[in-house]
Amino acid sequence: MRILMSTRGWPYAEVVLRFGAQISYRAGEPPTVLVVINREEDRPRADSILARARELLKPAIPDVRTRIRIGHPAEEIIREAEEGHYDLLIVGERKQRNLVARILQGSTAAHVVEHAPCPVIIAKGETTGRIRRILLCESGAQRPSLLTRFTAQLTGLIEGEEDITVLHVMSQMSAWPGTRGKNLRANAEELIEEHTPEGELLEQDIHLLERPGIVPHPKVRHGLVVDEILAEAQSGDYDLVVIGAHRSEGWRRILLDDLAHQIMVQVNRPILVVR
Repeated sequence: MRILMSTRGWPYAEVVLRFGAQISYRAGEPPTVLVVINREEDRPRADSILARARELLKPAIPDVRTRIRIGHPAEEIIREAEEGHYDLLIVGERKQRNLVARILQGSTAAHVVEHAPCPVIIAKGETTGRIRRILLCESGAQRPSLLTRFTAQLTGLIEGEEDITVLHVMSQMSAWPGTRGKNLRANAEELIEEHTPEGELLEQDIHLLERPGIVPHPKVRHGLVVDEILAEAQSGDYDLVVIGAHRSEGWRRILLDDLAHQIMVQVNRPILVVR
């Protein structure tokens, strides 16, 4: 698995590099660390950032590749991901205090997620880089399912020592057409037993996770999608939150991308966005 880690310097670089080191160790191939600068005169600063990155990664990854690109940060990160045919992109997120501004104005990370040719991890929050507890937010709105795409594209992220919670949020807005009222209050086991569309999706995901060392947990929460995902991510102390997004057309694109964007901005955990 080819991994690209992009950073603009400290203090945000350390979160990206430490988290990326753990994943790169699993991938079996040296990662590439990218620094984007605005102009040629900034190259010494980029060299300094990359030298410090190599020093930090050296104990775990002795052979680190490095790249410097000049231009707009988001555009150059996307261009490098495309030209290098990377399988996974890891970026950091510059902290902004104003939540409303973060949601409305977006960020380099959000722009990269929207246009990158591969899955993207936004590394943020308190993390040691270890991935043992994973929250996978399964919406049921996309085919193939999020877990199917996750396992197909990023097999190297799962070693076989993970505790994976597959979450489905039940609400009046997100429920399948024809869903009975009692199922809007049911837990995962009840939905599976009733063979509802949501239950069948959860059961399918559990079967996909049946491999040595992995402990899968189907879970259902009831309420607003963004609120429930954020609450679960916080209460479960997860090492990685996985959500899906796609580029469909019309009102569905606006709705689903808005939900994904809100989750990306507000969750205080490393978050992986899979298309």
